Amino acid sequence: MSAPPFDAAAMAELVRTGRMALFVERAHDLEPADLADVLASLDEDERVAAVRALPPELSSQALAEMPVEEHAGETLAALAPEQAAEIVDELEDDDAADLIGELDPVTQEHILAGLEHRAEVDQLLRYDEKTAGGLMTTHLMKVRDTDSVAEALEEIRRRSEEVEDFYQIFVVDRRDILVGTLPLKQLVTSAPDRPVREFLEEADIRVAPDLDQEEVARVMARYNLASVPVVNPAGRLIGRVTFDDVTDVVEQETTEDLLRFGGVSGELSSDVVAAVRSRLPWLLINLLTAFVAKSVIDAQQDVIGRLPLIAAWLGVIAGMGGNAGTQALAVTVRRVALGLVAAGEARRVIVNELVVGALNGLANGALVAAVALLTHTGGATLGLVVGLAMVGNLIVAGASGAVIPLLLHRMRIDPAVASSIFVTTFTDVFGFGLVLFLARVLLLH
Repeated sequence: MSAPPFDAAAMAELVRTGRMALFVERAHDLEPADLADVLASLDEDERVAAVRALPPELSSQALAEMPVEEHAGETLAALAPEQAAEIVDELEDDDAADLIGELDPVTQEHILAGLEHRAEVDQLLRYDEKTAGGLMTTHLMKVRDTDSVAEALEEIRRRSEEVEDFYQIFVVDRRDILVGTLPLKQLVTSAPDRPVREFLEEADIRVAPDLDQEEVARVMARYNLASVPVVNPAGRLIGRVTFDDVTDVVEQETTEDLLRFGGVSGELSSDVVAAVRSRLPWLLINLLTAFVAKSVIDAQQDVIGRLPLIAAWLGVIAGMGGNAGTQALAVTVRRVALGLVAAGEARRVIVNELVVGALNGLANGALVAAVALLTHTGGATLGLVVGLAMVGNLIVAGASGAVIPLLLHRMRIDPAVASSIFVTTFTDVFGFGLVLFLARVLLLH
């Protein structure tokens, strides 16, 4: 069944025209994600007015669903601390921590002071938001390894109001050390007096609270987990990360990587000043590397002066090198991001891209040589120059597109951020230099 249609613009217009009673009435019929879209379409003052009018059970879920770049925490901070606390109290502890985590310490304290479940949120706020600890919820279903089936089922019923959704039943000892998980089918079909330790399964897959969120997502995807337990260094069960949180992580990280690959910030923003600040530094660095490529041409002006037609081929060779380098770079950066380049495999990746570059170079080199031969009088030698330059530059493109991100990764620098500038510089400088060198040797001898 498809979701019922809704008109976000019409809902936003109700807020802008002050028809709050009708807005609240219709908001009850919306899914939280749809109501979040309505709030995101409003300016800050309008959004605060809308949230003030909504009951906490509606506004809380909508704020939690709002895109990261809309900074829902700022809306929360604009409310009276008592109302903000009511809204946060409606959320799961992990969503509450995410929302409050955006705020400055003073505002955080004002809101936390009014929470009924402050201790749980405080615990999560201690962790970096981009780690397993920052993603996890402390609400989980657990039973003791000394329980019988009847006792375990009674504990599950007792905790069912606190834990809305659960995908695993964890088994712990008296010190809360994780010892395994319970298969739900066997639990409900076993005799009431059967000890759960007889059929619990080993909990081999677990994560530490300081594990990066990308690694958490990778673990859950690799082993097809609906949730993964988070344990402290002593093995004590402290929370779980669920698949819905990981889905958001994958979307955020992919967006961040794509934007970084383009040399912009890791977050989407409609703020013009922020956009300029994030992009201008990389553009200036790119400009400096362009001066390096220009210096190669300046040093060979006599070749261009005596062979003006060679200038037209410089852009072709350098441009193809840049495109080929970007292809190799995109593949290598993605391999690194997915953890597909194991220790000792860097050489294989580099050799693979070298071979690909050489084969692509031969194909494109033959084509440009043929074009030069057919379009220029006496173009055989010119064809040889541009053909060899194309082969050489695409080999360099493949090598640099693999070596540079791997080297940056080894230096603990995000290869998605800086690689493209260096690869483009390599292909421009080498492409220009090779064309002009071959032209001097073969055409001006």
